[in-house]
Amino acid sequence: MLVVDDCRLEYPDFSARYSLRVDAGKLCAIVGPSGGGKTTLLHLIAGFERPVSGSLHFARQDLLPLRPALRPITMVFQDHNLFPHLTAAENVALGLRPSLRLDDRDRQQVADALDAVDLTGLADRRPGEMSGGQGQRVALARALVTRKPLLLLDEPFGGLDPGLRKSMIRLVDDLRRRRSITVVLTIHTPEDIIEIADQAAFIADGRVIAEGKPNEILTADRDPRIAAFLG
Repeated sequence: MLVVDDCRLEYPDFSARYSLRVDAGKLCAIVGPSGGGKTTLLHLIAGFERPVSGSLHFARQDLLPLRPALRPITMVFQDHNLFPHLTAAENVALGLRPSLRLDDRDRQQVADALDAVDLTGLADRRPGEMSGGQGQRVALARALVTRKPLLLLDEPFGGLDPGLRKSMIRLVDDLRRRRSITVVLTIHTPEDIIEIADQAAFIADGRVIAEGKPNEILTADRDPRIAAFLG
């Protein structure tokens, strides 16, 4: 289980205070208005931001003393951070060996990760030779190859067409079920996850305003901020 317990962050122009629980192996969608604090929450969990108070645990392990690289977490960003001069396989391999010095076992893991995201046969293509959806799949494969049990996705499919975006969300859902991964993703289109996510958390003003089943919390009568977001 992921437990964010009253974690407070302070900035000159913004303050945040988060509490959230996500059961192991579940998919939690983080929704809310732009600038409300969704990405800040992911950065807190990943270790890029440090709270001034509160606690943070995953699988009963205290994460706060750990540097980002030592946390049982991998994160995929919206721009997916692929290196344009490297092939798809090499970009994925960075999740295993930043030196790209691979043995046969490493190469098989890279091939398996590409196969898991339906990119078999595209290992030698570079990002500029791939579609936006294929690039996002490479970034997802790089996250999967680390074999870390908690996957954070920060608006990873925002630039994709609606149909492709939904297919990528279904792919993530399928992979987390098959691999028993806990997934927390931020998304600005709640209609894409309302039937897929196990839970949702609505964040505004640096707070978790509501959390629970997506179809229960994403109702206009819960809070004026939710009503404004839903339009």
